[in-house]
This record gives sequence, C-alpha cells and structure tokens, in this order.
Amino acid sequence: MFTQEHVLTALIIFAARIADVSLGTFRHVMIIKRKRLYAFLIAFFESLIWVYAVSRVITSLTDPLTSIAFALGFASGTYTGITIEGFFKIGDQAVRIFSSKGDEVSCCLREQGFRVTVFTGQGRDGVVKMLFVQVKRRNVKKVFTCARNIDPSCFMVVDDISKAYTA
Repeated sequence: MFTQEHVLTALIIFAARIADVSLGTFRHVMIIKRKRLYAFLIAFFESLIWVYAVSRVITSLTDPLTSIAFALGFASGTYTGITIEGFFKIGDQAVRIFSSKGDEVSCCLREQGFRVTVFTGQGRDGVVKMLFVQVKRRNVKKVFTCARNIDPSCFMVVDDISKAYTA
C-alpha cells in the first residue's frame, strides 16, 4: 500500500498547502485594505511555500496520495485563512443603524467614544434616525450591543471601508 515515506510526503504537502493558501487568503485581505507592504511580504512567502509544495507533488506524480494531500491542503488552507483573518479583524467598517430611538442610541455610542452622524428619515413605520458610525472592525460588536440594548428592533448594516479621508 503506502509506505511511511509516501505518507510523510503527503503530510508535508498537506501542511505546505495549508500554509500557502492561508497566506494567500490573508494577502487578498491586505490587498483590499491597501496594505501594499504586507501584501508584498506575504506574497513572497506564499509563493516560496507553493513552489516547494508543487515540486514535491511533481516528483511524486504517480502517487495519488500526494495529489489528494495537495487538494485537501488547498481546501483546508482556504478555511484556515478565513478563520485567521477573522481573528485579526483588520480595517474599518461603516455601521448604519436605523432606529426609532436613534437619539438615545447616538448618546450611548458617543458616551463610549464613537463618532456618530445622525440623519432623520421616513421609514415604513414612521420617523426613524439613521446613525452612521465608522469603527475599527474589532469594535463593531460594541456598537451592535449598545444599539440592541436600547432598541432591540433596530436594523443595522455593516460595510467594509477600503479607504477613508479626513480633513
């Protein structure tokens, strides 16, 4: 069947693919966030690992275990990369909160140090306030908690911000 060497080679390929695809996923985030230097450095290591993994597969082309390890490593690397990126929570997001209790929500957010812009509008059920809050991704949950504690029926939308300009 498979020798110990075949299994070891497959495991090395699997681990290398997890590493390079995870880096690739993270690199895409850095590109979207316009972090050029980080994207450059990650790309270097990503491609270095990829070349190593591919060379191991090519030298063992007749072994189906290496091909399976390569493909499984790719899939696992995608999952791992997304998970790792979620831990870092890099960048800013815009949170829009639509609430009939917008003034109260904006006071709560401002007390917590968030900058809030409030707009008045007409919703399905009457007058609503739209609150616009730009926050670091890691603080979005705090904004949600504050808004939901005051108005459990508020509607919230979150958008990624690639670039923001201030005076």
